[in-house]
Amino acid sequence: MNPHTPDLLATKLAEAALTVLVRTCRKEVAAASRDELEAACVAMRTQARPVIDQLLDDARAAPWVAEAAFHAAALELAQAGIAVLRKV
Repeated sequence: MNPHTPDLLATKLAEAALTVLVRTCRKEVAAASRDELEAACVAMRTQARPVIDQLLDDARAAPWVAEAAFHAAALELAQAGIAVLRKV
């Protein structure tokens, strides 16, 4: 495995999760303060390790679902940020 692959995976997952967050919470993101946006990002980063571990486990166990596992991981990370912005 390329030593940069985990970093690339994490970067792509973060980009996907942020895209979901912004598309889902456009109004909340636009109205949020810097601190609120940072809190959403902290919530997403807090979930990153277990979500990535699950993604890798799923992809290893069933490589044919790797793309679906990636999207599920992005949604799970985005949900952590959405919960903060919507104060759910």
